[in-house]
Amino acid sequence: MSGAGKTAAQRGQIRYPFEQPPAHDAAIEVAPGVFWLRLPLPMKLDHVNVYALDDGDGWTIVDTGFDTRRTRELWSSLLAGPLGGRPLKRVLVTHHHPDHIGLAGWFQAEHGAELWTTRTAWLFARMLALDVQERASPEAIAFWRDAGMDAELLATRAEERPFNFSDVVAPMPLGFHRLREGQAIAMGGRHWIVRMGNGHAPEHATLWSLDDDLVIGGDQLLPSISANLGVYATEPDADPVADWLESCERLSAFARDDQLVLPGHKLPFTGLPLRLEQMAENHHGALSRLGEHLSTPRRAADCFSPLFKREIGPAEYGLALVETVAHLNHLLHKGNVRRWRGEDGAWLWQRITTRPVRPAPAGG
Repeated sequence: MSGAGKTAAQRGQIRYPFEQPPAHDAAIEVAPGVFWLRLPLPMKLDHVNVYALDDGDGWTIVDTGFDTRRTRELWSSLLAGPLGGRPLKRVLVTHHHPDHIGLAGWFQAEHGAELWTTRTAWLFARMLALDVQERASPEAIAFWRDAGMDAELLATRAEERPFNFSDVVAPMPLGFHRLREGQAIAMGGRHWIVRMGNGHAPEHATLWSLDDDLVIGGDQLLPSISANLGVYATEPDADPVADWLESCERLSAFARDDQLVLPGHKLPFTGLPLRLEQMAENHHGALSRLGEHLSTPRRAADCFSPLFKREIGPAEYGLALVETVAHLNHLLHKGNVRRWRGEDGAWLWQRITTRPVRPAPAGG
């Protein structure tokens, strides 16, 4: 029986078989021939999990970390130490975000590794790596204005050099091996099926072992934290929340309580059916709270409190804004809200309430 077909009482709890992560220069064997490594990130979410799979004559690694001097040095130490000095032959990237694809090009150029990823991930990464901006683009400024970003903050961001993908992603040579939905691949002494998720990143690859209970989840299958679902100036009317909810439902058909999920952040865990249910319910609850909040017209930047239920600081503001727009877009596509331009040019959003039709008075 799939996770989707079980009652709440039948579902297992979420458990963490490994209480502590590996040190940055170490590896933990989570299953025969499968090693968990953890690399630092210079942000609030201060790490990314990567995995090394033993292919006999060399290694396949899943995801890479940022392209920084420290991360390159750590990889050199890991390859020489815990990974035994054997060659790195293949890099498999779950999705295009820089903490996952940052060193893929370096591994290709310096180690001769093959890159395996989805077509969408490769195209996004290749495009973004080549798109270097010294100032925020007019489209980005318009997007922030539409969302109701504070005028002083918007003016500051308009004059600052924005984050560029290439700041933490190595140049990517031409050439990759495409991962497709339903594709079977061999690595780490196992056969795996590729299943795509969406919402956090388009065409995000997850891998499900056919030989044991392992699932490589990337950021599509995370424990204890929610993956960011963001809308950006590249596609301002996108609905990643719908994509995410569809993915949770579809992937639940393959989820079992005994599977060990290897996520992109936090700790490996079991209890995937329950976790998929939680991930969907998290957004259903947020949408409900947001709808109530929109009983009066509000800008996106005025909607943090019902979505996140906590104060949003400067370091989190950007991610909070794009996720808020994502939830507003979802309500708009479902016909639950309307929007119009306010006096400052920002979108104002308001819940649509259906009023009961009063019967006509009797008689003439």
